[in-house]
Amino acid sequence: MSRYFIALLCLFFLIMQGMAMSLLPANLVYSDLLMTPHWILIFLLIIAIFYDSDDTYHAVWYGLVFGLLIDVVYTGVLGVYMITYTLIIYTVHGLNKWLHANFFAASLLAIIGVALADTMLYIIYSFVQITTMSWGEYALLRLLPTLAANMIFFIILYPLVKEKVHDWAEEVSSL
Repeated sequence: MSRYFIALLCLFFLIMQGMAMSLLPANLVYSDLLMTPHWILIFLLIIAIFYDSDDTYHAVWYGLVFGLLIDVVYTGVLGVYMITYTLIIYTVHGLNKWLHANFFAASLLAIIGVALADTMLYIIYSFVQITTMSWGEYALLRLLPTLAANMIFFIILYPLVKEKVHDWAEEVSSL
């Protein structure tokens, strides 16, 4: 049953991710700063940390499916988010084995995950010449605001879903 809730929440975040910029003040939206919401990635990182065990990869599969949905709905290049989200979630799943599952470790893994994902997307889009931003411009005008915005989302989301995700994990492990 928990897998259906995870999929429904990912679908909800997919829809809300598209409306995220309309929720911000106009002076921030029309500034030089570019913020990319990675809400599905943040949620799936929480799933990878608190739901998946060492030998299960549910978050990776969700990353594959919902990354493809992001590609279909929001981008013109298929497979970019799908591959990026899948690789980043897999990497964080592996890093999670070295850390205790708590707020500080989850925050660190979320920062690493969002930074790696957004940088990987920038590199791919630069390679296929969709973006012409220099590395310095990207780091200052996109990466830092994206990290800040997604960490605010993580800080809001974490207390709302952490216990429920942990309960779902115990429910699955008891089966």
